[in-house]
Amino acid sequence: MKTLKIAIQKSGRLNEKSVELLKNCGLSFDNYKSSLISPVSNFPLEILFLRDDDIPEYVQDGIADLGIVGENVINETEVDVAYLQMLGFGKCSLKLAIPNNGVITKLEDLNGKAIATSYPVILEKFLADNKITADIRTISGSVEISPGLGLSDAICDLVSTGGTLKSNGLIPFGDVMHSQAVLIGRKGEEENPLIVELMQRVQSVLRAKETKYVVLNIERKNLEAIKSLLNGIKSPTVVPLADEGWVAVHTVIAEKDFWSKISQLKAVGAQGIVVMPIEKIIL
Repeated sequence: MKTLKIAIQKSGRLNEKSVELLKNCGLSFDNYKSSLISPVSNFPLEILFLRDDDIPEYVQDGIADLGIVGENVINETEVDVAYLQMLGFGKCSLKLAIPNNGVITKLEDLNGKAIATSYPVILEKFLADNKITADIRTISGSVEISPGLGLSDAICDLVSTGGTLKSNGLIPFGDVMHSQAVLIGRKGEEENPLIVELMQRVQSVLRAKETKYVVLNIERKNLEAIKSLLNGIKSPTVVPLADEGWVAVHTVIAEKDFWSKISQLKAVGAQGIVVMPIEKIIL
């Protein structure tokens, strides 16, 4: 069977999390920091380490079967690829930002202004959708310094924490798009058995990150109240305890609901609540 190729960032904000995800999928590889190609020893897969701007086109053209890249890069390069799985890391926003002492107060004020960006394709579409006519100035690199140099009236750039904007006297003005890392593939290849198997591994890791394994003790008379709160993957596992009238309940709780669920569990008599991380969940 043909060996798959997956392209990820060689360096940059998505590299570390992409490598972590692949290793958590049980893939064994090394030397990724000193090589452009790293073979996986326990799965028919090769990992290509590329510039993020090149990844979507490599996948579209079939040079790589899969890729991990930010949505912003996909939209900017305008490639035709399949979105296989949103990965939940590398989250950021492409934002408009303006000088904090400027005269721009609403979106319409950008008409006739100059906007510096490294994402001219995305920005052009955003401005067109909002019926704004502005001068887009494409800059590679430090976009945030352009207003201070008199090169632009505003910028459009990726923002994670906003610290870089603040240090350059800029404030966020509006969201152009939200982005996160996504696993992409070549269209029409989604049913490839190796891709299906790798996707199962990826999804099992992502499910585990979103849940906690919980064990608690409860009096049997309160069991129905507990079961109404905890559905687990199908239903909670209930195990009798040595103490008469008591049971242990095993279940999983979604990370986003964790603290509210814990409060509800305690309110109906749950005791000895033990919380553990989950490595993988395979459905």
